[in-house]
Amino acid sequence: MKVLAVYSLKGGVGKTAAAVNLAWQAARGGLPTLLWDLDAQGAATWCLGVEPGLDQPARKLLGRKSPLGREIRPTRFPALELLPADASLRHLDRELDKGSDGAERLRRMVQPLSETAGLLVLDCPPSFSRLAEAVVRLADTVLVPVIPTPLARNAWLQMRGHFDRGRYGRGKLLPFLSMVDRRRGLHRAWSDHPPEGLEDCLRAWIPYASQVEQMSVQRAPLGHFAPRAAVSHAYAGLWRALARRTGIDGRA
Repeated sequence: MKVLAVYSLKGGVGKTAAAVNLAWQAARGGLPTLLWDLDAQGAATWCLGVEPGLDQPARKLLGRKSPLGREIRPTRFPALELLPADASLRHLDRELDKGSDGAERLRRMVQPLSETAGLLVLDCPPSFSRLAEAVVRLADTVLVPVIPTPLARNAWLQMRGHFDRGRYGRGKLLPFLSMVDRRRGLHRAWSDHPPEGLEDCLRAWIPYASQVEQMSVQRAPLGHFAPRAAVSHAYAGLWRALARRTGIDGRA
């Protein structure tokens, strides 16, 4: 089972939209995919049409007192399942501070999921935290949406530096440009020629589009209700680029 985390220091950058749409793209190609909504706000859970809430609190799941697999919920989309958001996820940082290495505890918790899932997508809350560090250590790839602005670029460089110093993020962090509005000169310039610090970003970028907001109304991925929209094609291209770069099964 490959583990793909979608993570950013900043909110409002298209993180959840990327997690949901990439998970849908993977599942559409026949890859059994499980999305875990680690953000207590539950945006990914809502957009997949599932009600939030776990049967057991996060501390019991992390302590392996209850199997994580029992919390999996089906979605109406073939080959795509969900571990829904829950208010108790707000306390994961505190729980990861207890006992042994947090990343190893998280790894032991998700390992049984590989019996049914070929890809685990983690939609992470925006912050520097023990949970973020554990997720970066666990994941095979950490996909980072970056809006084409100097402040967003600086946030990316801070995050890259933080995880590079710990060494466990090296080679895992992969940025891509998100919410690109090519009517703006800077957005157009960066999408054509990424600036210093973003030279290695995926060349598939996601445009700013009003259809993304409709995900919360339709409670579905873009490809399901707007398959002809340019932004839907952009997410398909992002999935293909990600699959080529990382070796994740790219049958979508």
